Amino acid sequence: MIQIRGLSKEFLGRDGEGTGVLAIDSLNFEVRDNEFLTIIGPSGCGKTTLLRIIAGLIPFDDGEVRIDDKPVTGPGSDRAVVFQNFALMPWANVLTNIAFGLEIRGTPKAEYEDTARRLVRLVGLEGFERRLPKELSGGMQQRVGLARALAVNPRILLMDEPFGALDEQTRRLLQEQLLRIWEKERKTVIFITHSMEEAVFLGDRVMLMTPRPGRVKEIIDVPLKRPRGQETEKSTTFTEIKEYLWENLRSMQVLDQREA
Repeated sequence: MIQIRGLSKEFLGRDGEGTGVLAIDSLNFEVRDNEFLTIIGPSGCGKTTLLRIIAGLIPFDDGEVRIDDKPVTGPGSDRAVVFQNFALMPWANVLTNIAFGLEIRGTPKAEYEDTARRLVRLVGLEGFERRLPKELSGGMQQRVGLARALAVNPRILLMDEPFGALDEQTRRLLQEQLLRIWEKERKTVIFITHSMEEAVFLGDRVMLMTPRPGRVKEIIDVPLKRPRGQETEKSTTFTEIKEYLWENLRSMQVLDQREA
């Protein structure tokens, strides 16, 4: 279980002085084991900052982050991050990119190559093992990024708008593929998105954040049966939750404009 208690983070000015920017303030929530939690909120509300703190990539100012009651003090093998910008090594082929994390940990070559080939099959990239990133579409590159994260067998998968730069058709296909992989692997997933449809379609729960400084406004249960597919978005429950999110997001942004 991931526990966030009283979490706050302020970014200082370029000179380290002056008025800073309070990105998140007094965040409190928990993520259950094997849960798929999606996070949505207005632009600039601290979603990515929160994810990077949980990943151990940046420090925080107040509060605590605990995994299985152990404090997070830096990156760990129990967590892996999938970014929006793919972050692949341009000179390395698909297999090498996927196996990179295992290779630098000293995993025997035969083992990390077998793992990479298994994950190539899992994400549907058979036949592209020797291709370079520049020879792949955006969707295929993101599949490589997902496979690379899965290769180190993390308990927790942290995903920062991984499909945000993709076209709508590719995005929908990868959403369904991600859910199939999650059903099989059963990782704990925290998934940041700007899309209300994506938040509802993927999540067991949706965490709605306020404008900066980001706080938890509400956590909404998504009582849609799994596995999910095309029919899910046609359900009344899906539509009601999506519209509820939009009403909240719209009201927060209108209020923010009035206060500006």
